[in-house]
Amino acid sequence: MSLLQMFTATPAAPFAWSLVLSGGSVVASILPLGAARSAANFEMKDMAAPRAMFDRYPAWGKRASWAHQNSFEAFTLHAPAALLALMAVIQGASLPTTAVIAAFAQPALRLAYIAAYVGNVPPARGLCWASGLVCTGILYSEGLKALISS
Repeated sequence: MSLLQMFTATPAAPFAWSLVLSGGSVVASILPLGAARSAANFEMKDMAAPRAMFDRYPAWGKRASWAHQNSFEAFTLHAPAALLALMAVIQGASLPTTAVIAAFAQPALRLAYIAAYVGNVPPARGLCWASGLVCTGILYSEGLKALISS
Protein backbone atom coordinates (compact mmCIF):
# COMPACT_ATOMS: atom_id res chain seq x y z
CA MET A 1 0.00 0.00 0.00
CA SER A 2 1.45 3.36 -1.01
CA LEU A 3 1.53 6.33 1.31
CA LEU A 4 -1.18 8.08 -0.69
CA GLN A 5 -3.39 4.98 -0.54
CA MET A 6 -2.85 4.75 3.21
CA PHE A 7 -3.87 8.38 3.73
CA THR A 8 -6.95 8.05 1.52
CA ALA A 9 -7.92 4.38 2.02
CA THR A 10 -11.43 5.34 3.14
CA PRO A 11 -13.41 8.59 3.04
CA ALA A 12 -12.75 8.97 6.79
CA ALA A 13 -8.99 8.34 6.58
CA PRO A 14 -7.88 11.91 5.74
CA PHE A 15 -9.64 13.29 8.79
CA ALA A 16 -8.33 10.60 11.12
CA TRP A 17 -4.83 11.16 9.76
CA SER A 18 -5.23 14.90 10.19
CA LEU A 19 -5.92 14.34 13.85
CA VAL A 20 -2.91 12.05 14.24
CA LEU A 21 -0.57 14.32 12.27
CA SER A 22 -1.73 17.39 14.20
CA GLY A 23 -0.88 15.61 17.42
CA GLY A 24 2.45 14.73 15.86
CA SER A 25 3.16 18.41 15.20
CA VAL A 26 2.71 19.07 18.93
CA VAL A 27 5.20 16.30 19.66
CA ALA A 28 7.56 17.71 17.01
CA SER A 29 7.50 21.09 18.75
CA ILE A 30 9.30 19.42 21.67
CA LEU A 31 12.46 18.97 19.57
CA PRO A 32 13.51 22.65 19.34
CA LEU A 33 12.41 23.14 22.95
CA GLY A 34 14.69 20.28 24.01
CA ALA A 35 17.52 21.88 22.06
CA ALA A 36 16.84 25.16 23.86
CA ARG A 37 17.00 23.42 27.21
CA SER A 38 20.27 21.85 26.19
CA ALA A 39 21.64 25.26 25.16
CA ALA A 40 20.58 26.58 28.59
CA ASN A 41 22.70 23.90 30.27
CA PHE A 42 19.80 21.84 31.54
CA GLU A 43 20.55 19.94 34.74
CA MET A 44 18.42 17.47 36.66
CA LYS A 45 17.80 20.08 39.37
CA ASP A 46 15.96 22.10 36.70
CA MET A 47 13.25 19.43 36.76
CA ALA A 48 11.99 21.02 39.99
CA ALA A 49 10.98 24.13 38.03
CA PRO A 50 11.51 23.64 34.28
CA ARG A 51 9.78 26.90 33.34
CA ALA A 52 12.17 28.85 35.55
CA MET A 53 14.98 28.13 33.12
CA PHE A 54 13.18 30.13 30.40
CA ASP A 55 15.32 33.19 31.20
CA ARG A 56 18.45 31.16 30.40
CA TYR A 57 17.25 30.21 26.91
CA PRO A 58 18.85 31.90 23.92
CA ALA A 59 16.48 34.09 21.87
CA TRP A 60 15.66 31.24 19.47
CA GLY A 61 14.99 29.00 22.49
CA LYS A 62 12.43 31.42 23.86
CA ARG A 63 10.71 31.36 20.47
CA ALA A 64 10.85 27.55 20.56
CA SER A 65 9.09 27.61 23.92
CA TRP A 66 6.40 29.94 22.60
CA ALA A 67 5.97 27.83 19.47
CA HIS A 68 5.57 24.75 21.66
CA GLN A 69 2.89 26.44 23.76
CA ASN A 70 1.08 27.66 20.65
CA SER A 71 1.15 24.13 19.23
CA PHE A 72 -1.07 22.97 22.08
CA GLU A 73 -3.45 25.88 21.48
CA ALA A 74 -3.69 25.09 17.78
CA PHE A 75 -4.24 21.40 18.49
CA THR A 76 -7.12 22.14 20.87
CA LEU A 77 -8.83 24.05 18.06
CA HIS A 78 -8.04 21.59 15.28
CA ALA A 79 -8.78 18.28 17.02
CA PRO A 80 -12.54 18.94 17.43
CA ALA A 81 -12.73 20.13 13.81
CA ALA A 82 -11.07 16.95 12.55
CA LEU A 83 -13.34 14.86 14.78
CA LEU A 84 -16.41 16.72 13.49
CA ALA A 85 -15.39 16.01 9.90
CA LEU A 86 -14.63 12.40 10.82
CA MET A 87 -18.05 12.00 12.44
CA ALA A 88 -19.75 13.47 9.40
CA VAL A 89 -18.04 11.00 7.07
CA ILE A 90 -18.77 8.07 9.39
CA GLN A 91 -22.44 9.15 9.34
CA GLY A 92 -22.36 8.77 5.56
CA ALA A 93 -21.81 12.38 4.50
CA SER A 94 -19.45 13.27 1.71
CA LEU A 95 -17.07 16.15 2.35
CA PRO A 96 -15.62 18.20 -0.53
CA THR A 97 -12.03 17.93 -1.68
CA THR A 98 -11.29 21.28 -0.02
CA ALA A 99 -11.93 19.65 3.35
CA VAL A 100 -9.49 16.84 2.55
CA ILE A 101 -6.87 19.35 1.43
CA ALA A 102 -7.43 21.42 4.58
CA ALA A 103 -7.14 18.30 6.73
CA PHE A 104 -3.67 17.53 5.37
CA ALA A 105 -2.52 21.15 5.02
CA GLN A 106 -3.09 22.09 8.66
CA PRO A 107 -0.45 19.75 10.18
CA ALA A 108 2.03 20.67 7.42
CA LEU A 109 1.43 24.36 8.07
CA ARG A 110 1.93 23.82 11.79
CA LEU A 111 5.34 22.24 11.18
CA ALA A 112 6.27 25.16 8.94
CA TYR A 113 4.99 27.53 11.63
CA ILE A 114 7.30 25.99 14.23
CA ALA A 115 10.27 26.32 11.89
CA ALA A 116 9.38 29.92 11.02
CA TYR A 117 8.87 30.83 14.67
CA VAL A 118 12.13 29.30 15.89
CA GLY A 119 13.96 30.69 12.84
CA ASN A 120 12.54 34.17 13.50
CA VAL A 121 10.77 34.68 10.17
CA PRO A 122 7.66 36.63 11.29
CA PRO A 123 5.93 36.99 7.89
CA ALA A 124 6.15 33.24 7.21
CA ARG A 125 5.12 32.49 10.78
CA GLY A 126 2.06 34.71 10.49
CA LEU A 127 1.10 33.25 7.13
CA CYS A 128 1.43 29.66 8.43
CA TRP A 129 -0.54 30.50 11.57
CA ALA A 130 -3.39 32.18 9.67
CA SER A 131 -3.48 29.52 6.96
CA GLY A 132 -3.59 26.73 9.54
CA LEU A 133 -6.46 28.49 11.28
CA VAL A 134 -8.32 28.78 7.97
CA CYS A 135 -7.82 25.03 7.41
CA THR A 136 -9.31 24.33 10.82
CA GLY A 137 -12.22 26.66 10.02
CA ILE A 138 -12.87 24.81 6.76
CA LEU A 139 -13.10 21.51 8.64
CA TYR A 140 -15.54 22.99 11.15
CA SER A 141 -17.65 24.50 8.39
CA GLU A 142 -17.73 21.51 6.08
CA GLY A 143 -18.16 19.00 8.90
CA LEU A 144 -21.03 20.94 10.41
CA LYS A 145 -22.74 21.47 7.04
CA ALA A 146 -22.44 17.78 6.29
CA LEU A 147 -23.87 16.73 9.66
CA ILE A 148 -26.75 19.18 9.45
CA SER A 149 -27.70 18.11 5.93
CA SER A 150 -27.53 14.36 6.61
